[in-house]
Amino acid sequence: MPVPLRRRGEVLESAIFEATLQQLTTDGYARLTMEGVAAAAQTGKAALYRRWSSKEELVKDALCACLPPAGPAPDTGSLRGDLIEVVTRLRTAMFSEPGAAVRAIMGELDHQRAHVFLEIVLARVVEPTSRLIAEVLSRGTARGEVRPGAVTPLVTDVVPALMLYRIKMCGGESVQLDPDAIVDEVLLPMVRF
Repeated sequence: MPVPLRRRGEVLESAIFEATLQQLTTDGYARLTMEGVAAAAQTGKAALYRRWSSKEELVKDALCACLPPAGPAPDTGSLRGDLIEVVTRLRTAMFSEPGAAVRAIMGELDHQRAHVFLEIVLARVVEPTSRLIAEVLSRGTARGEVRPGAVTPLVTDVVPALMLYRIKMCGGESVQLDPDAIVDEVLLPMVRF
């Protein structure tokens, strides 16, 4: 076993979060242990237990810290370009290491046990993406590219819902979530005149 490194603060926390996400993606939630995370992060178990009382708390904090932010709404100059950028960001988040960890949790845990983790994904990824889509579509309405009244919560939820469905139910791969196809075949036909 490697000798624990002497790290503190954010550097240690970052190493612990990285080890947590790696273990989730390779071993799954059930096989993730505090001991395994400590070994992978090259620290002692006590460093983990001082910060987190359980692996659930550790995984929640790792997801909160590592899921990429949605960022500001893009402004490429075209409705289609802006929507493709938003969908590309969502796909990137879903296939990032934190996204892979979330997919592992979703695939392994029943809805009740996964609920706490799904709340994080909703707050950090899905809801911000829906807000970005609403903002982009509202700008499109102001420019006359989107029909008035087309921007509704159901419309703004279609892209995240479609992508989550493809991942969860269809074993979606990155190629199945083509931003151009999602925008051109699904979203634009719903909002255009």
